[in-house]
Amino acid sequence: MDSDESSVDDEDRFKAYLQRVKDNNPHLKIFQGFMMGLSSSLTNEGWEQIGKDVSNNTHLENINLNTGVLNKHLVSFFRGLTSSNTIKNVNLSNNVGIRAEGVRSMVPFLQNSKKCLRELDFSYNCISSEGFNVLFRALRDSPIEKLNCNRCGIESIEIDSNYIPQNLKSLTLIANNINADGCRELAKLLQGDDATLRSLELCSNKVDDDGVEILVDALQNNKSLKELRLSGNDGISNQGQILLLKLLNDISSIKATLLSNHTLECLSLEILDEDEEIKTHIYMATEINSEHESNPDATGRKKVICTQMCSVKRTELAALQEIDHSVYSEIDPLHLPEVLSLVDQHHGLGELYVALK
Repeated sequence: MDSDESSVDDEDRFKAYLQRVKDNNPHLKIFQGFMMGLSSSLTNEGWEQIGKDVSNNTHLENINLNTGVLNKHLVSFFRGLTSSNTIKNVNLSNNVGIRAEGVRSMVPFLQNSKKCLRELDFSYNCISSEGFNVLFRALRDSPIEKLNCNRCGIESIEIDSNYIPQNLKSLTLIANNINADGCRELAKLLQGDDATLRSLELCSNKVDDDGVEILVDALQNNKSLKELRLSGNDGISNQGQILLLKLLNDISSIKATLLSNHTLECLSLEILDEDEEIKTHIYMATEINSEHESNPDATGRKKVICTQMCSVKRTELAALQEIDHSVYSEIDPLHLPEVLSLVDQHHGLGELYVALK
């Protein structure tokens, strides 16, 4: 088969595929971008019509237009696709031609797709801070649960507390240029009893100790975030790591331990070999959180028993957190027999002897 025959076959396959979309074929669930590559004659008007056909389709659940398919046609496509009652996932990653203008063209679709839209992937596009801020505001009334904007050139973030998506569970912002100011805005997603975010990924940004301090402050009373990824942020020093450790297990007092964050189950950091002790204690705290998920009282007790009442671990943590008093100095003498019984039960006679010194 020569190239002319092959191109004819591709054109026929392309037209047949679009006809299935237009005919509302109940077996067609995914609108695949690679099929668009079968036609070399698709104009902006053609893309707009395809958008209208997708909008009218009541069976499509996924749009997959990644890897350059929409570089020059996003505005036209979303001029036609202004709403949907069935589409759940939209993947627009790796269209380097998509910029803030393209995001604006999507606003009607994002605002009018209030029933089903769950996941949106904009990774490896040049939407910049402007595009991200437009996108986030447009998603306010959306049921969106997962938003990926990796390598999108985002530097500054503006989050209006009145425009936070009410169902957002996962936000991935890897390899942007987000600094402490950005962390201050993202902290708004972690505050309040109605916080929904379960996963926040900020690897390879410009987060430093100031940014960590802002996030730690927001997470003191947070009950939603399970996963925080900060690897690849070279500005986070030993001091920032200790702030995160203290968030998870503050041993300044038994009460402080009981009031530590018992929700975070995964915390990734770029920790050097000389700071391995910090990594060990962070891992231990997140493991305890995971083990006693949904039972903060049990989590707090386990941390007290495993760290406050274990001389070796408490000595290590006290040195890291600059604590210079004995845990037993704050215990009411009337409760000491019960406390010492716990020490013996969980750590043995050797630890009991240390406690009695």
